[in-house]
Amino acid sequence: MRFRRTAVTPFPRDRLRARAARHGWLLEGGDVVRAGFGDVVMTLDLAEGLTDVRGALDELRATTLIGDDGPPGTGVVAFASLPFTPGAPGRLEVPHYVVTQFADGRAWITSPEDSSPVPDVDDEPYDTQALQEPTRLSYQPTPDEYAHRVAQAVHRMRLHELDKVVLARAVIGQVAEPVDAATVSRRLHDREPLCTVYSLPLPDGRRYVGASPELLVRRTGDVAQCHPLAGTIALSDDVDPEDYQDWLLGSAKNLHEHAILVEDIIHTLGDVYANVTADPTPSIVTLSSIAHLGTWINARATDQADAPDALSVLARLHPTAAVGGTPRDVALEYIAHVEDGRGHYAGPLGWIDQSGDGEWWIGIRGVILDGTHFEARAGAGIIGESEPAAEREETRDKLASVLSSVITGAGARLATGAPAPTP
Repeated sequence: MRFRRTAVTPFPRDRLRARAARHGWLLEGGDVVRAGFGDVVMTLDLAEGLTDVRGALDELRATTLIGDDGPPGTGVVAFASLPFTPGAPGRLEVPHYVVTQFADGRAWITSPEDSSPVPDVDDEPYDTQALQEPTRLSYQPTPDEYAHRVAQAVHRMRLHELDKVVLARAVIGQVAEPVDAATVSRRLHDREPLCTVYSLPLPDGRRYVGASPELLVRRTGDVAQCHPLAGTIALSDDVDPEDYQDWLLGSAKNLHEHAILVEDIIHTLGDVYANVTADPTPSIVTLSSIAHLGTWINARATDQADAPDALSVLARLHPTAAVGGTPRDVALEYIAHVEDGRGHYAGPLGWIDQSGDGEWWIGIRGVILDGTHFEARAGAGIIGESEPAAEREETRDKLASVLSSVITGAGARLATGAPAPTP
């Protein structure tokens, strides 16, 4: 299949975000908006999930790109939100139109060679939906049940059966009017400028919308970068954030949890890259209501011809200890035993182009939308020093940071575990 790449005048960013968030594919960071819309022109099936990615990549590489030159990610791009379970079937989709727009004013659009002009996005309605009162709200498991699960996991660690495991819980609800994905995306963009805002269709017709703070892998030629996060503290409006950050940098529990994650990724990248380096100490990543410990990890191949593509690196890394645990197989078995299935929560989401370059984030801090229904999940990393009540509150704060873009009083409802009022 032949595609044409054309340098274009930048689109209004808010209208472009709204169009892609409602009807297409959106990945928006501070420096670049990558938006797809229109019909799907190529579907790349991952019948065995990330355990076999070669066929999908070969199909993508078989495309032909003509027209203007552009940087990585401005050509033929496939988007995906993949399930958490590595072997679960997934798919990547190439939209009819892909717009890549940088903050410095450069922009490109790629579409099949015989395409009509790109539809005008200037008339896309603004995202102005108000927050809604929930008509139904349930917790799976309940906050107290979640704390009990944490205590059970800590017991397993003291028996030396696990080093770390990430346990998640869900909030499921309903509102009166269908939730506008564009409004949720805009609120998250405004609230979390350091995150990558995403809005991606799922194979079952639902839509996953969120703001991920965690880059799983960015592959550009012979270089791969990862920015894992582990170790968390909630921020309060009436306390100097630097006080919390100093505490986090001195917390033995959080530093231990973070070190487990970083060492696991360094070891994994070392299997395929000749040179792997990491920051000697973690830094603070400050979001609107919480802060994390983060470490930049860089890997370089001796020759670009030897560098694995983004999807192959992803297959090796996912799930990292940030969302799974260590030892990996034991942790995943434990998660499958105690949770009811994560679906796309904590799965990889991102893009890959025909050259093998791409970016993938961890699908967290998001909400799955289906008309008037919504579902959000959050997890916490459990180690031997974890305290059940503290881990429960961490998941509460993470859930509130997302659901406050959908419903009224999210923080207060989650703090009390209160259900929605009876209509």
